[in-house]
Amino acid sequence: MWDTILAFAPARRLPSGSDVSAASVLRDRCRRLGWAAGLPGLALILGLSAAWITPRFETQLGVEADAIARATAAAGAEPWLRVAVDGRDLLVTGEAPDAATRDAAHRRLAAIEGVRRVVGPVGVVELASPFVWIATRERDGVALTGVRPAEIGAGALAEQLTPALEPGMVLRDRARAALGAPTDFATAAAYALARLRALAPGGRVMLEDTRLSVVGEAASIADDAAVRSALTDLPTGYNLGRIEILPAIVPDFRFVVMREPGGAVTLSGHVVSESVRAEIRAQAAQVSETGQVEDRMRNARGLPADVNAGAMARFVLQLAALIQEGSVGVADGRVAVNGVALDAQAIPEIEALLRDGMPAGLGRGGTALTTRPLSPYRVALRRDVEAVTVTGHLPDAETREILLGTLRPRLFRERLIDRTRLGEGAPHELARVLRSTATALALLARGEAQIADRSLTLTGESPYAQGSRRISDDLSSAMPPGWTAEVAVTTPDAAPARTPEACAAAIEGRLAAGQPLVFPPGSTTLKPAFYPLLDGIAALGKTCPTLRLVITGHLDPTGAAAPKPVAETAVESTASLETSKDATKDSAKASIKSSGDKASGKTASKDKAAKPEPKPAMPTEPAPDLAQVRALAIVEYLLQAGLRPEQVTVAPPGLQRPPGQGVGIAARS
Repeated sequence: MWDTILAFAPARRLPSGSDVSAASVLRDRCRRLGWAAGLPGLALILGLSAAWITPRFETQLGVEADAIARATAAAGAEPWLRVAVDGRDLLVTGEAPDAATRDAAHRRLAAIEGVRRVVGPVGVVELASPFVWIATRERDGVALTGVRPAEIGAGALAEQLTPALEPGMVLRDRARAALGAPTDFATAAAYALARLRALAPGGRVMLEDTRLSVVGEAASIADDAAVRSALTDLPTGYNLGRIEILPAIVPDFRFVVMREPGGAVTLSGHVVSESVRAEIRAQAAQVSETGQVEDRMRNARGLPADVNAGAMARFVLQLAALIQEGSVGVADGRVAVNGVALDAQAIPEIEALLRDGMPAGLGRGGTALTTRPLSPYRVALRRDVEAVTVTGHLPDAETREILLGTLRPRLFRERLIDRTRLGEGAPHELARVLRSTATALALLARGEAQIADRSLTLTGESPYAQGSRRISDDLSSAMPPGWTAEVAVTTPDAAPARTPEACAAAIEGRLAAGQPLVFPPGSTTLKPAFYPLLDGIAALGKTCPTLRLVITGHLDPTGAAAPKPVAETAVESTASLETSKDATKDSAKASIKSSGDKASGKTASKDKAAKPEPKPAMPTEPAPDLAQVRALAIVEYLLQAGLRPEQVTVAPPGLQRPPGQGVGIAARS
């Protein structure tokens, strides 16, 4: 075709005398251009062929490679070999049980027709000690690294862990299989993975054998509280390792101390760490009049860098100690005080602290304070080994001098520390009560007296049992009308006091276990068989200061011998010698005499019936009946065995128990 076209082209003489025609030149050029014009078409043909042939080739390779991979699975388990096709290359991953199995699988893959090369790595399962599994939160998923149990396939493990992820999160398992996983690993891993929900990206959880560690930043204040609460209930057999959870950042960091009516303290707002929280709680317990602290603080960050969290908390609590009721808070870096001042002295003290004691980085906020009489009006005296400390409020300087003047002459080694303040609202005759209280406290080795309005409570330890009893009696009798006193003074060798409920239960248990206290017909003499039960009841009375016993006598069967008009008792007590040391002079003589009679009575009881003791003095008007005389005999024994007079009494006349039931001992605490 090109020859036909060129045949009609006019001839042109070339310069320099050449005879070659212009048509020849054009023909040569067109031939060269023809080859170039065919190259795009050739490329298109080759591309279409590759697009049609290559996927079919890769599919064929994949089918053969997958068959080899599936053959690596043990019965009931997943294949350890995973294969992907990239052109003529096979990309393999997994962990073989041993090197020989791995090499055999590698050779089978390389032998597939058309495979150019096999690209690893394929590892070998080994024992991991410690067994460390790590889950790290990413922005769109969770990455698993470290090792996972070889006996659990990657797919099976992913199925168990996926429910613990947040919706939309992707699980990327880059961990390698290993032996040595702890028991219930999948359960613990799912539990750990669920904790990642509360952490911001970058947070991680780690299982190191049976230790769970959590490190990262809380996603929010609520998440911080949630993850810390969840960590108190770990899977069985697992324990906590490293826990480093940074609180979430809040834009409005604040801290508030609330003084509640009655003296309790409530903490709210934010706290920067658990260590600072512990310090704040300890300081708040000292500020609280009742020792009760309610902690509503939540972990958070956001406190300005130039403010020291500990110094801020100490300053706020110092201000809170100067108010009866109200709040002291920090918000936006400013300290505000609102409520009722502790007393008239407190308002200028608060003003001075806000002016001169403000921690660095804080400023003064609003102040709204009023005053009112104290209620309850409290005074406290505490004696320890080195000092006697007086705290609370006093109505005036004269009352203060009365109290300190009573204590000074009675203290020899201890320091006298006066931390009282002056305040309105003191109860009537407070000075008189303080004088009696100080006198009683000076007789104790250690102790504490608390006065709240017209109620006095004295607790402590006396070196002598006689002294503790005298303190209780003297202090109770010294109370003015309208005042109440509760005294609980022990001696070093005294058994610890029981609760009223425990005392009543112990008495009932002894009565149920012992034999009924049944007197012979017509007799009011205690039998030796009564002694163990009565001595046990007396011993319980020493540990039950609130114990009250009511003794009810019993009648004789119909037709029995006529009762004797006067009780003939042979009172014995294995505890009377101890008790005689604590009794008054007159009761001591009676106890010694009774103890001597008891000794002779017990000796005689081995050979013959116990000899009757001298008849105790009994009321003549009206004459007691048989049941009451028997009850009085039991009361006399218990008193000599150690019970206090107010702890045991006889039932009113007319209350009697039927024959055969024995003497009734009812405990009323």
